[in-house]
Amino acid sequence: MWLRNTRARSLAYPILLALAAIDSAGYSVIAPTLPTLAERHDAGPALIGALASTFPLAMMAGFAAAGRLVRAGRTRATLLAAVTVAAVGAVLFATASGLPLLFAARALMGLGSGGLWIGVTFATLAYWPGQEYLCMSRIYAAYSAGALLGPLLGALGGTTAPFLTYALLLALIAPAAAALPSPAADQFRSDRSALRTRGFWIAAVGIMLAILATGALDGVLPLHFAGRLSQAGIGLAYLAVGALIAIGSAAAGHQAPARMLVTGAVAITVGLTLAGATNAYLPWAAALLLIGLGIGAAQTGATGLLLNAVPTTRIVTAMIVWSQLGIFGYLAGPALGGLLAQHLGFAALGLLPTATLALLAVVNKRRRDTPPR
Repeated sequence: MWLRNTRARSLAYPILLALAAIDSAGYSVIAPTLPTLAERHDAGPALIGALASTFPLAMMAGFAAAGRLVRAGRTRATLLAAVTVAAVGAVLFATASGLPLLFAARALMGLGSGGLWIGVTFATLAYWPGQEYLCMSRIYAAYSAGALLGPLLGALGGTTAPFLTYALLLALIAPAAAALPSPAADQFRSDRSALRTRGFWIAAVGIMLAILATGALDGVLPLHFAGRLSQAGIGLAYLAVGALIAIGSAAAGHQAPARMLVTGAVAITVGLTLAGATNAYLPWAAALLLIGLGIGAAQTGATGLLLNAVPTTRIVTAMIVWSQLGIFGYLAGPALGGLLAQHLGFAALGLLPTATLALLAVVNKRRRDTPPR
């Protein structure tokens, strides 16, 4: 009954947008602090990249756990548990004195973030049937707004203030999350056959490419930018990138998904290569412009392709696997990007989206050439 109430749904939308924005801030709050952490612990790009990749690795487990709760009709419980786990991780990160605790704290934050993504996504799909693509493009815009908030928190300096402030934001949004009702237990079903469709795999590789760029941006490029920018300067630059991602995400919601995925992929590849190959402010600005708009367009386009390929009523398994593959990109971005930067230089970051584009072409061709059963 609640879902048929237009006024109630309109009240839920700001809560979901706020949850999305705060969740996203947890991704990017670490970016401006990475040079400080590297200096404090005498760590190189590979080790710092591994620390950054702990977050997306734990997110994959969070997706699976949250998916089981959603199937049982416990979306609200999913959101509350995710907020709590992420807040505990943020407090631990703020107070940790050594790298082992930092890794554990970042893993807790990732586990909570995985639950938040699944909870927010399925609540959106449930509340606005028939408008999934448009509403999800706005959720992505909210995630992009959170990408503005994270660097602002990181610009506070050190590691204590940014992460304690983030934990406070999670505590403030928890009562609003508790006010959201859970969709009916039978509203979403699992269907593994969706994983065998060509459309699903194109959408999966597409989201992996978009989130890979975010991982390289958050987990590796700050070390390159630190040569000329302070921690506050990196935070402000990433604030601008977050605004560009929001613009790209919202604009892509009114365009054909496939076109947006291709356009975003090209922009990401050029932008990452340019950002790593130069040390001047103007080329950096152009590179960040391409990366921001490209990420926004690609992630929204990939979402549209998924929604076109799999009916919403049986999307649970497809959404979880699709999300895990996307976050694998966020894992590969800092992990592989750190190794590339350390051994080949930061300009080699452009190899990451290039390899993903090649994989996308292979998947597209192989699925197209496979005869129907």
